[in-house]
Amino acid sequence: MLYNILDKIKSPADVARCSLEELTALAGSIRNIIIDTCAKNGGHLAPSLGTVDLTLALYSIFNPEQDKIIWDVGHQAYAHKILTGRRDRFATLRTKGGITGFPKMAESACDAFGVGHASTSISAAVGMAIERDMLKQNHKVIAIIGDGAFTGGEAYEGLNYAGNAGKNIIVILNDNEMSIDKNVGAMAEYLARIRIDPQYNRVKKDIREFIHGIPYIGKTLWKAGDSLKDGVYAALTPGSLFEFLGYTYVGPIDGHNIAFMKEVFAKAKDLDGPVLIHVRTTKGKGYDFAESEPDKYHGVGKFDRSTGELIKKAGAAPSYTEIFSNALIELAEKNPRISAITAAMPSGTGLKKFAKVYPDRFFDVGIAEEHAMTMAAGMAAAGGKPVIALYSTFAQRAYDQIVHDVCLQKLPVTICLDRGGLVGADGPTHHGVFDYSYLRHIPNMVVMAPKDENELRNMLYTAIDYNGPIAVRYPRGSATGVPVDAGFKKLEIGRGEILSSEGKQIVLLAVGSMVKHSIKAAEILRQSNIYTTVVNMRFIKPLDTALLERLAGEAELVVTLEENALAGGFGSAVVEYLSDAGINTRVLRLGIKDSFIEQGSCPELLALCGLTPQQIADDIVKKYGEL
Repeated sequence: MLYNILDKIKSPADVARCSLEELTALAGSIRNIIIDTCAKNGGHLAPSLGTVDLTLALYSIFNPEQDKIIWDVGHQAYAHKILTGRRDRFATLRTKGGITGFPKMAESACDAFGVGHASTSISAAVGMAIERDMLKQNHKVIAIIGDGAFTGGEAYEGLNYAGNAGKNIIVILNDNEMSIDKNVGAMAEYLARIRIDPQYNRVKKDIREFIHGIPYIGKTLWKAGDSLKDGVYAALTPGSLFEFLGYTYVGPIDGHNIAFMKEVFAKAKDLDGPVLIHVRTTKGKGYDFAESEPDKYHGVGKFDRSTGELIKKAGAAPSYTEIFSNALIELAEKNPRISAITAAMPSGTGLKKFAKVYPDRFFDVGIAEEHAMTMAAGMAAAGGKPVIALYSTFAQRAYDQIVHDVCLQKLPVTICLDRGGLVGADGPTHHGVFDYSYLRHIPNMVVMAPKDENELRNMLYTAIDYNGPIAVRYPRGSATGVPVDAGFKKLEIGRGEILSSEGKQIVLLAVGSMVKHSIKAAEILRQSNIYTTVVNMRFIKPLDTALLERLAGEAELVVTLEENALAGGFGSAVVEYLSDAGINTRVLRLGIKDSFIEQGSCPELLALCGLTPQQIADDIVKKYGEL
């Protein structure tokens, strides 16, 4: 497949010199690169295909080497990467040592702001505009935000402040799914042309000044007309909400009409004050499979380009997400007070299946984790049994609500943290490696992590039955493959289990995903005649202190293992308790050191962190030899 048109693009400035015919050909070439790369590496295919034309039109008018362009979340920024000096490395997308799946300031000067979580672009843009104005610079600041990210509260906080401050920023609302305003076709384009016409805005200003200038009654007359004026205005024009917030609103316009977008962007560039341009795009544009099933191809694994079929590992065990989903449906059948909540992740968290079975007990609140958590607290306060399922990395956004709305009131909210630990190719913005640390120090909170699929089922059952805040944390991807037992078993809060006891001198205390690695490490050590005790602690909080005291009191070395940041994590809890109890046994803490972990496959990242069974065994031998 040829991408010859791209050969003339040496820098983003070259896009502005392309003819409309060349831009159209360029769009096709870029889409082919994105499809080919995502087929091999996985990635955010559908959203990035939808913004190719938008990116080309944008870079025909603005230069990301000079202007500050912030892509919200970054799901839609692949064309941006290709056009900003990373075409030759694009095949390394989301691989270890390759380019990231999201804009990253350290990767390119054209990445004005690092992203990965939603709804941050407008706030960042306002901050950049403030600094620009303080330094008396004249570059443009543009935020591109999708309609999904637009459901996040921070987007409205930034939108509100920017409108009030009157800063010169441009917000491009990339609307590829839900309709914020009715698309009125030719009339929308007509209104858009009027709004971006400098003469139109000048006349509006002149009329206002003229009426205000009428002696005695001018300002009163202007205010008296507000209610009628605003009512008619809101009825006849799209985007009136944005206008009331202080923005010049343009749109909705066709996000695949490069020529018209260029015209809009060129005129918006010269407007004073904040501007919001509403652009309608098609998710998955240019790839039939992605256009017909945009949700399926939003964030996709490897697939066959010719058939669109996802490539799955043969014989893979069900995922932890699937185990959770099925268990929750079983439990909800017996308990009508159980409800499920997520924040724009019904498929990712496994709740889409629950929603089909119990539509009246399923709530997707959009990208609004803070609201989701407090809503769950409200349901629990009213006697419900809410189960809120979030990716671990996104639950960080609801930390305040977990503390004040859930734990302070000791409400029975079950928090299910999917994607706990290292998640692979999405990299540092998505690794769920801080939850043990940010949850275990909160009073009233219980935190647990399963070693396998049966334990996940039993932990969910235990959590829902528990009368207080409780979190279950489990990893991404396939479970261990053990047969799933029928029914459920209630676990005793704060009790671990000894899995093997061959030697008392070395004790391996593991939680969650690290239990299986501990078992394998013990097998490696056994081959060198080093015998250990392996414990599945189950609970990060409360610790099984009775078991801990007994084993640590007899051991020469205690090893803690967790797929979490060492700072404040499970190992820290063990060390704190042993210190307070006056037990002086040496402790080796294994986990994720004080750094953000790059992207790559999960096996690669575990090796990077020193958490493979062989590395664990080697560290234990070294530490034991030092005693």
